[in-house]
Amino acid sequence: MESTTIQPTNGETPGSPSLNIAVVGAGIIGVITTLGLLHAGHNVTVYERANDYFEVGAAMAFTGVARECMQQINPSVLEALQRVGEANRHPMNRYWDGFNPATKDVAQSEKSLLFQQSARELDYTGCLRSIFLREMAKALPEGIVKFGKSLESYSEEAEGVELRFADGSIAQTDAVFACDGVHSKARRLLLGEDNPASRPSFTHKVAYRAIIPIANAVNALGEDKANNQCAHLGPDAHALSFPVAQWTLSNIFIFLHDPKPWPDPQKMTLEVDKSEMIPSLSKWGPSIRELVEQLPEKVFKWAIFDMADNPADTFARGRVALVGDAAHASSPFHGAGACMGVEDVLVLVSVLEKALSNTSGLSKAQAVTAALQAYSTVRLDRSQWLVNSSRDMGEIYQWRYSATGSDPSKIKAEIESRSRKIWDFDVYQMVAEAKQECERKLKLSGQQ
Repeated sequence: MESTTIQPTNGETPGSPSLNIAVVGAGIIGVITTLGLLHAGHNVTVYERANDYFEVGAAMAFTGVARECMQQINPSVLEALQRVGEANRHPMNRYWDGFNPATKDVAQSEKSLLFQQSARELDYTGCLRSIFLREMAKALPEGIVKFGKSLESYSEEAEGVELRFADGSIAQTDAVFACDGVHSKARRLLLGEDNPASRPSFTHKVAYRAIIPIANAVNALGEDKANNQCAHLGPDAHALSFPVAQWTLSNIFIFLHDPKPWPDPQKMTLEVDKSEMIPSLSKWGPSIRELVEQLPEKVFKWAIFDMADNPADTFARGRVALVGDAAHASSPFHGAGACMGVEDVLVLVSVLEKALSNTSGLSKAQAVTAALQAYSTVRLDRSQWLVNSSRDMGEIYQWRYSATGSDPSKIKAEIESRSRKIWDFDVYQMVAEAKQECERKLKLSGQQ
């Protein structure tokens, strides 16, 4: 049996209630989960399939709501983000017509601005995934992450959950938090291989992505656009660009609608020639065509999968919970998928604290089960709303959404209405509701 003992990091005494917890997956949400559990005084072991920390080198962003959650989960998470992240320099997120402008001068003029949205309300801090992951990992105790551990199966016993790995090793733990991503093995084990919700679905959107020097982005888009988050909209495609690495690089995404089935659901990323996207953009304005020219000859093509078609009906069974993309994988069109995962972690840590301080008459297994059921109940609706709305946002950006078409005023109103649900959110109320739900579940457990 494998186990790792970590001393509490938040000043709790050794007599405080604590659990031995396995975290499956050492990506962004897995590491945030681990830091949150350590901060709460739990003993944690992380099992990661890869042989090292691995995050594709694309960018991500966190809202003010997500950063408030980070502060409550473990201040070291937010501190890591602050060291490697940057905010938008422009007070507005600007959405441009990428299709109709006939010249670069027109494309860079205000005439091509479709609409703008306050950047202060969404309050994004952007970073490169791989850099943020490694910065957070510096706060982890040495040896806590077991690499090369591919989960094969698990079973619940009276004394805990037994995990079995592909290398033949076995681990015993009080609870399992699965943060193993969009193609989660734990999800298939928890929901059942034959359950349609055990696997994500292709959104019929693909992304071509690359990181280029900021000077190259300036050549194509102009100074203002290149140095700020910038979206270009048009028929069946849209482009997103924003600066990273202290404004030395530009992260470029070209999203295309793809009506065909994706050939291999287990392989989401391919390296392809950039020429592959040129036919879809041949009638677009010169700025976007030149931006494609600035990309390297080989780019990564990413198939976007989500949980919209077959959502999970629960994120927890027994003492096993799905977290982040493992629970509710979303397309990136709201830019808030990881933010939902951060909210998940805060709820998990909060309900565990509640359950372990109110265990009169209940076994540890009953308390953990009640806590995880409360987590699932509280997180299902909001996270699944994001999955569905993100799918719609992809259609809106590509002028395929019937209610908005290519009308800038309708698109703006739709985006703002949906975005408000993300940033106009009370984290403290979420935690209070989660603890109330946990208390209710604990009472029900005590009556059984």
